[in-house]
Amino acid sequence: MNIQPKRPEPIISEIDVVTFHKNSNIKDTLEAILEGEYILIVDFYSSGLLLINELKKYLRKKNTQTNFHNQRNFRNTFQNLSNKILLDISNNKLSVKKSPEIGWLKKLYPDIKDFALPFPKVQGLNSAWQWYEKGVFIPILKTKIYPYYGTYFPTRFEHLELFEEWLLNYEGEKNSAIDIGIGSGILSFLMANHNFKNITGTDTNPNSIIGIKEFIAKNPEYSNINLKLGNLFADIDTSTDLIVFNPPWLPSKNEINGLDNAIYYDKNLFSDFFSEAKKHLNTEGKIAILFSNLSQITNLSNTNPIEEEINNGGNFKKDLLIKKSVKPASEKTKRDLNRRADEIVELWILSHK
Repeated sequence: MNIQPKRPEPIISEIDVVTFHKNSNIKDTLEAILEGEYILIVDFYSSGLLLINELKKYLRKKNTQTNFHNQRNFRNTFQNLSNKILLDISNNKLSVKKSPEIGWLKKLYPDIKDFALPFPKVQGLNSAWQWYEKGVFIPILKTKIYPYYGTYFPTRFEHLELFEEWLLNYEGEKNSAIDIGIGSGILSFLMANHNFKNITGTDTNPNSIIGIKEFIAKNPEYSNINLKLGNLFADIDTSTDLIVFNPPWLPSKNEINGLDNAIYYDKNLFSDFFSEAKKHLNTEGKIAILFSNLSQITNLSNTNPIEEEINNGGNFKKDLLIKKSVKPASEKTKRDLNRRADEIVELWILSHK
């Protein structure tokens, strides 16, 4: 199957824009953005960075609260407004001077050469290209992964350490495993390292599937990992010894898309997962779920969906619950340090009742 990657939507139609360069009036330009106008950067890449930073400073003055909800609202507002700032791409390269070389502009847009993109999307492409080219070292794997554009990869590792510790003591069958929402593939790579024979990873994100296929092609020791594009168990019609699930940790109150799918879950995710897991888990099989108390300490929810299943679902029982405190956040971060200090990651091991 030829899987097409997701990419930032190119702007190919002509739209009215206000031009911006390093000598433009920043106050007038910010007012234009707030009124819904599109802004086109026409001289240097750094002019776009300047305007982005000025917009962020303006919005921060309007939103001085640092609690989780206000910071989330700030990020949403900033995202919507900053996407009004555009860059032209000509022959798959940024048109402005002193701009970075971004290989994704050719790799993701082979069908078009001239278009425009919002400046934050270009920033995202630039960062993702650096990660893809240079790799991201994952301590628990003792190697680098090369995440494809638009694929979530962890920057914190406590939950992975929990899973690795559990695998070291795992005594069940290792004939097969299913990794739901495989992402950048780390949990599947860990299972392969612990001699699971046949691993199937699913994901709704085509970029995840494409990126892991590339990685496996260069690392044949992981060739026992099969990939399926689809939701939850996709079209898998077999049962398995182990089901691994690292779901998003926060309930969503709004529509979710893009990388937010790795952070927020909708109201049906866990009920759908447990319903399908019952059909796919062998009689003596185990379910390993990596989760966190993040929704409780941010007051987004006062319930844990895994506890809800154990207490009310009637399908699975708890065999084991292991917890680990999260390391303190850097003092440089603008996010709520107190919240991070209270965060605990969890590994739940379930089996059939």
